[in-house]
Amino acid sequence: MAKMIEIDNIPTLIVQQAQDLKDYQLIDVRREDEFNAELGHIENAQLKTLGPELMEFLEAQSNKNQKMVFICRSGARSAKATELAMEMGHTNVFNLQGGMIAWNEAGFAVEKD
Repeated sequence: MAKMIEIDNIPTLIVQQAQDLKDYQLIDVRREDEFNAELGHIENAQLKTLGPELMEFLEAQSNKNQKMVFICRSGARSAKATELAMEMGHTNVFNLQGGMIAWNEAGFAVEKD
């Protein structure tokens, strides 16, 4: 089971095994070229690049309690995305600790289209 902590007031998940994310909507906030590059992406992750694309996505979400995890390369951009989602009234949002670097280091599966 993922461990939930707060880092600089940002709810953050430390994943112990890949299945820890099965109940979450996965939102990857990297650029498209990163999504399919060397680090790949997590299966079922939706690409919503940090900026206007992510803003539009969050505004369109009617369920503000939807469990979401934001993902990027290292955890910095996804922390900003988590903070943004919280500012927009989302209540069940988390940053993936260490991003895709940590995911790959843990040996979890990735996809590359």
